[in-house]
Amino acid sequence: MAFFYNEPSRTFNEYLLIPNLTRKDCIPENVNLKTPIAKFKKGEEPSLQMNIPIVSAIMQAVSDNNVAVALARCGGLSFIYGSQSIESQCSMVRRVKKYKAGFVLSDANITPDSSLREVLKIIERTGHSTIAVTHDGSPTGKLEGILTSRDYRLSRCSLDEKVKEFMTPFSQLIYGKDGISLKEANDIIWENKLNCLPIVDNKQNLVYLVFRKDYDSHKENPNELLDKNKSLMVGAGINTKDYKDRVPALVEAGVDILCIDSSDGYTEWQGETLKWIKETFNGEVKVGGGNVVDKEGFLYLVESGADFVKVGIGGGSICITREQKGIGRGQATSLIEVAAARDEYFQKTGIYVPLCSDGGIVHDYHITLSLAMGADFVMMGRYFARFDESPTQKLMVGNNYVKEYWGEGSKRARNWERYDLGGSQKLSFEEGVDSYVPYAGKLKDNLDITLHKIKSTMCNCGSTSIEEFQRTARLTLVSSTSIIEGGAHDVILKEQNMFVNG
Repeated sequence: MAFFYNEPSRTFNEYLLIPNLTRKDCIPENVNLKTPIAKFKKGEEPSLQMNIPIVSAIMQAVSDNNVAVALARCGGLSFIYGSQSIESQCSMVRRVKKYKAGFVLSDANITPDSSLREVLKIIERTGHSTIAVTHDGSPTGKLEGILTSRDYRLSRCSLDEKVKEFMTPFSQLIYGKDGISLKEANDIIWENKLNCLPIVDNKQNLVYLVFRKDYDSHKENPNELLDKNKSLMVGAGINTKDYKDRVPALVEAGVDILCIDSSDGYTEWQGETLKWIKETFNGEVKVGGGNVVDKEGFLYLVESGADFVKVGIGGGSICITREQKGIGRGQATSLIEVAAARDEYFQKTGIYVPLCSDGGIVHDYHITLSLAMGADFVMMGRYFARFDESPTQKLMVGNNYVKEYWGEGSKRARNWERYDLGGSQKLSFEEGVDSYVPYAGKLKDNLDITLHKIKSTMCNCGSTSIEEFQRTARLTLVSSTSIIEGGAHDVILKEQNMFVNG
């Protein structure tokens, strides 16, 4: 006879936090959101930590090098999606690792023989008005010139006119040499009243762009997540199929941590992958496993070598695993059970294994609930897909701007590797949908608000660190009517927003 759980599996919406005494030191400015991302022994400092408890999901529509840079500058981490070629994924990792504060790798590039029509398409796709003109159109090719909106007028130029006819050629550019400091670059910018300074090597190849606006931006990001070499940190997703080729390439590219991307991590394929990575790299390469929803799954992955464990099946906004296969569990219940197993494992072994809560987050306060329930950090997809930095298109649908967002189990992504059951290499049925999310602007602007909400709630609960919050938080189940009571009710709102913010 099958085993039956007596308790229903619950979601974040079914819980609220109960306030604790707010001490006078419990103010948002004093809250420390630093959190471990890899296992460590009791009494030791974690080998890898983040400055905020947030990572972006391993998804085509979410985590490329642009989101990785933006999130790392805010203190979090991105796991660049693995459902692409090894070469392409490694290239994205390298772009993040090569990023220096204030020095930007160009992501809007064109050749001298391209047309104005192609220029306008790049501007529409990237939103950037400054475009580097390189001999091959690559971000590191020989710099032939720079193109800005001041170099052409749509009312007078033909869309078929070549870029070389109206760009500012290299011979007229003011530029810096590779190795220049950020201060020196900004001195040149201010002295010459420039908006952008290209940095080139001794062969005239483009290395970086330095923008006037980014100097102040650098000062506004004190929580940048940096490695020992002062480069931004970045993660990458892998699968259980080509890991023997993909992992060494990612390590060579400089990745800081890996995560196996799978809808169900409680498998022998994932166990073998974890063990191979740990044995091949003498335990030095950090890798997370998942996803699981119970104690047994957690222990299996930890004993196989996982440095962190990802919790959640079927709770993502674009995930339809539960309705397609009847597999999954409410995110809150999953996290509570796995966190209890993690704490028990820590008591027995003295090894603390961080937990990542993945899925089920609709509102900002769900992040705070995740932390209270034992998660060390959360992984989000929909949240980041809404921003300028995400790799998808911004479209006008009806009277609202939206961005495209699709699941890794959708026909569009065709990421069959994450549903590995040892069979043929094809996606037999969908476990994700193709959709839109409301456009929300810049990542940092939105994330700053989210983080302030988290800190404010922790202060209400008398905590100034995640570790203290996990120890002292008190939660209560809520009824359906109390959920209604918790929102605006019995009034006529002056403005109705079409979309709910994350």
